[in-house]
Amino acid sequence: EIYLWRGDITRLACGAIVNAANSGMTGCYQPCHNCIDNCIHTYAGIQLRNYCSDLMEKQGYEEPTGTAKITPAFNLPCEYVIHTVGPIVRGKLTPLHCRQLASCYRSCLELADQTQVHSIAFCCISTGVFMFPNEEAAKIAVQTVKDYKAETGSKIEVIFNVFKELDEQIYRNLLG
Repeated sequence: EIYLWRGDITRLACGAIVNAANSGMTGCYQPCHNCIDNCIHTYAGIQLRNYCSDLMEKQGYEEPTGTAKITPAFNLPCEYVIHTVGPIVRGKLTPLHCRQLASCYRSCLELADQTQVHSIAFCCISTGVFMFPNEEAAKIAVQTVKDYKAETGSKIEVIFNVFKELDEQIYRNLLG
């Protein structure tokens, strides 16, 4: 099952929400910045930032683009937060950017299934300050989810969470 929902992802009581993270994985440090990374870390509480900091210290290197990590959600209504590092598009969109974005969605789905999460809510990964074109990003998101579910037989419920009207229209058109 695939759903579309417009609203604040930090209010969703689902299995996991996806955070479009930076490679440091410890949240946005720009005060009052309205990015998804900052919102999730703010509403989850300082425990999430501390947990991510410990995780990254143990790892010893920044998180590569296209990969994901799962953490508890702490003060959020969901069970888990899955953090993924999307590609940053500077200039022209390339096939590598597209493969990296697809890898973000697949990595999140794989982690969710491994953790036996029943539902996952995806934000629009890389479309904000990372400048991935919205329509191309949505096409990759929907196709990757459909391919993953078909290939694996996964029963995970997928929610595409959008915040802007533009993204809602794009996803409505893609999902029929």
